[in-house]
Amino acid sequence: MAANPRYSGSDFPKMAIVNAPFILPKSTESWQQKLSRYRKPEISRAVFELLVTAVPFALAWLAMFYAFHNGHAWLYALLLLPASLLLVRLFMIQHDCGHGAFLPGKRSNDWTGRLISILTLAPYDHWRRCHAAHHATSGNLSRRGVGDIDTLTVAEYRGRSRWGRLWYRLYRNPLVMFGIGPLYFFGFKSRLPFGFMRDGWKPWVSTMATNVGIIAFAAMAISMMGFWTFLSVHLPIVIVAATIGVWLFYVQHQFEETYWAFDGGWNIQEAALQGSSYYDLPGVLRWFTANIGVHHVHHLSSRVPYYRLQDVMRDHPDLKKLGRLTLLESLKSVRLALWDEKTRRLVSFKDARHN
Repeated sequence: MAANPRYSGSDFPKMAIVNAPFILPKSTESWQQKLSRYRKPEISRAVFELLVTAVPFALAWLAMFYAFHNGHAWLYALLLLPASLLLVRLFMIQHDCGHGAFLPGKRSNDWTGRLISILTLAPYDHWRRCHAAHHATSGNLSRRGVGDIDTLTVAEYRGRSRWGRLWYRLYRNPLVMFGIGPLYFFGFKSRLPFGFMRDGWKPWVSTMATNVGIIAFAAMAISMMGFWTFLSVHLPIVIVAATIGVWLFYVQHQFEETYWAFDGGWNIQEAALQGSSYYDLPGVLRWFTANIGVHHVHHLSSRVPYYRLQDVMRDHPDLKKLGRLTLLESLKSVRLALWDEKTRRLVSFKDARHN
């Protein structure tokens, strides 16, 4: 794979977004102009969103402790998924903070994101820079490897050795991707700035400061409830939330009619509109995932707060026709693993053998 750029700045790269005559109705107004009215964060709404996420999470966490401590297995099991989904929602708030979209002001966004990262285990500043690379290069075959799911073309896969093909098959196996993958990313890879160790002090400060915060939180909780009780409550929540998070990130770009192109033919707006899905989830799941399913709009303008994304869809209904995936349809994407340059589709290993 080609070498990937490194982004040392704290802000996301500016994206020059133009009109999209290839699918949407033509307009004299660019998407940059269309979406500008949705970009301003609202402090009252942001505080409300934070409270209705953090307070229920804390209550669910404490209720799981009560259930575990008193032997109420049924209550513990009943609370695990809601608590995990609330942690996913906290991560989505951290994600919006990284885009400077959740609260007015860079400092308020950054410190909110850093505090949340102690619970999500994703070091805020380091993750933000990696995510900036993802937004700047999503769908670009010439610049893969930072903040994305590794994806090979059919030709690249065929050109690998037997061991190289086996390794890629293992990586794309659902048990590895959604079983080992979340544990590896949040439990190991996020603890040190792997891939960025020679990129200066900022990745180290971000990861190490987050680690210190995690240790402090764990030490405080352990002192009150004991090591095994803390582990029995917090670890399952983190594991389930991490698995859901990896699935969401996966399905946002890994679907049959997604978009990939090499440098010369790559276009950032096409990558946003065609290469990012509209994951049309049921209302309850939309709330828990903070509208991250409206991912094509998010890639068009990452400064739109998640609590305004449904406003965009209401005012621009044509966007609902692009990359739409239902929950049931999204499950089919698990088998897709290779980009076929001839058909311009993501295909399975089986389909690639027959082409």
